[in-house]
Amino acid sequence: MLEDLFKLVKTRFNDEEADKEEPPKKSDIPSGLMFKCPRCGGVCFEEEFEKLNKVCPSCNYHSRLTAKERIAITADKESFFEFDGGMKSKNPIDFPKYLEKQEQLRSETNLNDAIVTGEASIRGMKCVIAVMDSRYMMASMGSVVGEKLSRAIEYATENSLPVIVFTASGGARMQEGTVSLMQMAKTSGAVARHSKKGLLYITVMTDPTTGGVTASFASLGDIIIAEPKVLIGFAGRRVIEGTIKQRLPDDFQSAEFMLQNGFVDMIIERKTMRRTIAHLLKLHNQKDRRTVNE
Repeated sequence: MLEDLFKLVKTRFNDEEADKEEPPKKSDIPSGLMFKCPRCGGVCFEEEFEKLNKVCPSCNYHSRLTAKERIAITADKESFFEFDGGMKSKNPIDFPKYLEKQEQLRSETNLNDAIVTGEASIRGMKCVIAVMDSRYMMASMGSVVGEKLSRAIEYATENSLPVIVFTASGGARMQEGTVSLMQMAKTSGAVARHSKKGLLYITVMTDPTTGGVTASFASLGDIIIAEPKVLIGFAGRRVIEGTIKQRLPDDFQSAEFMLQNGFVDMIIERKTMRRTIAHLLKLHNQKDRRTVNE
């Protein structure tokens, strides 16, 4: 009996070792042809995924967009004029290899920092638009992000224009220390002056919107929109659970949880986002100055 058991174990061990020695089989699917959803595991053609503006057709997962992609599906064609495109971060606290990391990211993303701002029109209605790009240090808020956003909002205030901000951030940028935290007050002040003039400020929270961004300009919108099932919060789940010694709900910090508890005004799918924003602009007496065909 023991001899039979030994043979069985030996056979299984040899089979496992043989499997380890076999080279991994190459996929028959060419790279870039298919998209596999990280949420539901569903598979579709990359071309179909792109046509749906990077939304999973199986579970409605809203994948992250670059700033360029977001502007392309939101603003009227060729209407976007960028502000402060050449602005770059310095190294205010001499953080090790921070400047080298910046140069690497600029090369990889073709961005100078984590936000793109400018003037555009949406269905003919002029506005100022700002879009955060999570590819650049998880769209963390440093001095350039705060300065560019503040300048964009101040331009909108001077020219009586509404502001639409698409947020996507991991929070303040620790590599810039207190300087990054100061951007919370600076951007909030710019929003307050814009609001005092009676102008419309819309924030659209995309995945993820967390930390100091949530605690400042992202949550100050006259109207706060979120994409479905995105992460919205300040501190992380484990930090909060460790502090209050309680288990949080499974849907905690989701867009749906925020809507239920009054932190978000509406959840809008990407396919209707442009139409919804245009409708809100029109409701708030923005004139249609359309110069391009829809």
